[in-house]
Amino acid sequence: MGADRSYAYGAAAGLLGDLLLGDPRRGHPVAAFGRAAAAVERVLWRDHRGWGALHTAVCAGGAVALGAVAERAVRRSPAASVALTAAATWAVVGGTSLAREADTIGRALRDGDVDAARARLPHLCGRDPQALDADGIARAVVESVAENTSDAVVGALVWGAVGGVPGLLGFRAVNTLDAMVGHRSPRFLRYGWASARLDDVAGWPGARLTAVLATLAGPDPRGAVRAWRADAGRHPSPNAGPVEASFAGALGVRLGGTLSYGGRVEHRPVLNGAAGRPVAVTDIDRAVRLSRRVGLLALGVTAGARLLWKGRGK
Repeated sequence: MGADRSYAYGAAAGLLGDLLLGDPRRGHPVAAFGRAAAAVERVLWRDHRGWGALHTAVCAGGAVALGAVAERAVRRSPAASVALTAAATWAVVGGTSLAREADTIGRALRDGDVDAARARLPHLCGRDPQALDADGIARAVVESVAENTSDAVVGALVWGAVGGVPGLLGFRAVNTLDAMVGHRSPRFLRYGWASARLDDVAGWPGARLTAVLATLAGPDPRGAVRAWRADAGRHPSPNAGPVEASFAGALGVRLGGTLSYGGRVEHRPVLNGAAGRPVAVTDIDRAVRLSRRVGLLALGVTAGARLLWKGRGK
């Protein structure tokens, strides 16, 4: 079995493991990385971009190096290579946990328990839940499902296809660092600059592939293309823009608008505003189904692309 087939089989097994099992309740590797990155931050933190760049290099570089060492150690055993790739894929993708959190909030909203939905929302995104009514919570969930389909599933599969296990671990490390220090708080405005910019670069291909697949897999491909072309560039995030706009158009809803993070109010442009309707609670289930289809299609596209590309190089 060639290395590329080992990767394809391992990635498929890892994604299947995520679909069946979700994330481990204890001892999650990403949580362990987060604790290590926080320890590095406590040592290195200075209100300076250079020290932040060093933090990013140490943490992300360490994850890539760990993946390279592990991959090299099993390269002579096809079975071990498949198992390693499966374990790495299962560790870094989070589609099932994303769907479960969205379903939990959607169920609370359907039952009329807005307080329970507000209490659960921070498990999914960083919005201030107390300022949101039921429709606002539903919109936040749909937006989070769209963005995290790229960040938690498709982006990892893209970089796995490019770089194998080191690519998988490196992408998740960069994405985690951005969540930890990449936001615009006084403490991390300069220190987190490198992590935020690297996450933009790493997320670029996955976000575009997510938007393409959402367009193809969604119920309204023309609407997805129209919203992507018209509105994606107006979003403040270069990667969330195409993803959220394509989901909005595919589902026929309006996303964006006023939101609140950590007490800070942002007025974002409305996506698919001309053709979409307000998000309803039932759209959470539709967004989750679309996210699952996109993840499965991404596995086929990325594994197939790796096999074709590597095969042409032989």
